[in-house]
Amino acid sequence: MTEMMKAVQLHAFGGPDNLLYEDISMPQVGNDDVLVHVRAASLNPPDWYLRDGYRALPPEWWPHPAFPLILGTDVSGVVAAVGKNVTEFSTGDEVYSMVRFPERVMAGSGAYADYVSVPSSELALKPRGIGHVEAAGAPMSLLTAWQFLVETGHDAPNPFQSFPHKALPLAGRTVLVNGAGGGVGHLAVQLARWKGARVIAVASSRNEALLRDLGVDEFIDYTKTAAENAVKNVDLVLDAVGGANMGRFLRCIRPGGALFLVNPLGFSARSEAAQKDILVSSTQVRSSGAQLSEAGRLLEQGVIRVVIDSTYPLAMASAAHQRAAMGSIQGKIVLTNF
Repeated sequence: MTEMMKAVQLHAFGGPDNLLYEDISMPQVGNDDVLVHVRAASLNPPDWYLRDGYRALPPEWWPHPAFPLILGTDVSGVVAAVGKNVTEFSTGDEVYSMVRFPERVMAGSGAYADYVSVPSSELALKPRGIGHVEAAGAPMSLLTAWQFLVETGHDAPNPFQSFPHKALPLAGRTVLVNGAGGGVGHLAVQLARWKGARVIAVASSRNEALLRDLGVDEFIDYTKTAAENAVKNVDLVLDAVGGANMGRFLRCIRPGGALFLVNPLGFSARSEAAQKDILVSSTQVRSSGAQLSEAGRLLEQGVIRVVIDSTYPLAMASAAHQRAAMGSIQGKIVLTNF
């Protein structure tokens, strides 16, 4: 008899109400995979983009997946079983992962469920001293910040540009993070500080106390001050927000500096950047158990921490997506499955 589990499934693209908590069959575990009993899973922008059918993209890019599908990439949980080729993990290990990203970006990676099958290469032991909620909040945001600012860690073709993205030396440099209160942003400011940078955080005023607590050197409330007019000769801007007006940051970057774009779609000022001798670069975050293991040591040591916006039971994933749609997310939204 097939074993069953609970999962949040999407049967058609649309709003949060399309997320249904249902009984489905347990996932199969491949020879190189690990079955994880999910204790927590966090929300990330690709989750709500996929739920909506990526309707913000041009129609020719819209996905046509086989429904139903299960959203979510980021999990923390306990190993329930291992494939026959897996030697580095054992039943009972506490682990965390960003699951099958970006290869399952248009079809769902299966994290909003009681159990998910994860390639062992994408898994790392959960950092000691933090709970499953904080660990589940980390993977995609932490790997994004890490691959932009510390080490890309792979040589896969870059879908956004013809050259590979490379991190820059940050010690003694000034780094401005736009969207510093969000999932990627709040981890990026901490990693930049760890690497020895002077950090300027740009966010709304409700994030100021948090970001100062995280150690930023300067805070700019974008609702009152245009960051690009308030600072000059910044070495690096990491824009974690995106949108049509990213080119404005070229005004505050020194010649020879760089603008890193977490979401480069819509950026249209490459010729201006070239004239000003400013490198514009982006990369696609990719699953990496090795990098989660390395970055996890910083979480264990308390060098960096994951901020939690709110938590919802897995059965209330639709409410969690409604929270995401409200915006002004501070840190991460997490689904719990205790």
